[in-house]
Formats: sequence, C-alpha cells, structure tokens
Amino acid sequence: MAAAAAAAAAAGSGTPREEEGPGGEAAAPQPQAPTSAPGARLSRLPLARVKALVKADPDVTLAGQEAIFILARAAELFVETIAKDAYCCAQQGKRKTLQRRDLDNAIEAVDEFAFLEGTLD
Repeated sequence: MAAAAAAAAAAGSGTPREEEGPGGEAAAPQPQAPTSAPGARLSRLPLARVKALVKADPDVTLAGQEAIFILARAAELFVETIAKDAYCCAQQGKRKTLQRRDLDNAIEAVDEFAFLEGTLD
C-alpha cells in the first residue's frame, strides 16, 4: 500500500519516476522534450536558409521539413563541437579569441575532423 501511495505521489508531483525494466532493474528515464516559453525556436539556424542550401544541390529534388530540421540541428551540433575544440586550442595559447590556427589545430587534433584537413587552405 505504501508503494502505491509513493508511486501516486511521484506521478502527481510532475517529476519523472524510474520504472522497472524487464530484469527488475530500474530503466533509464526517457528523455523529455524541453519545455520552454511559447515561440521559442527549436533550431538556431534559419530553416529557410538551410532548405535553400539543400536545394542548391542538383541531386536533391524534394526535401521534407523534418529532413531540413535534422540537417539544421546536425549543423548546429557540428559547429558547436568544432568551436569548443578550437576554443580549447585558444585557451592553451592563453587566449580567449578564436583564430584560424585554432581551427587548424582542432582539425589536426581530433580524428573526427580528419575529413576537413586541407579545406581551409
């Protein structure tokens, strides 16, 4: 009875509660959609601009809104990742301002950026 009351209290409190998985262990909580103010944008890049870039490829004839959103989000995450790595390179030089050489150093240091080697030349 106490367990049912605790479950009801947890369900009514608005906090996510852990549910037991098939093996009896607690399952990982499901990711929740971020709750934000109405009108907040899910993407920081303008989707119309991303769509224009996608349509500039002659091999692309149609591009759905979901695909455009996913491409925009992937571009945001890529820029965020490379900027953080380049900022770490700037901090090693005791600077706060990113320079081109910081991007070059980040590209050389991180294996995931190997495809970018030589693109800034």
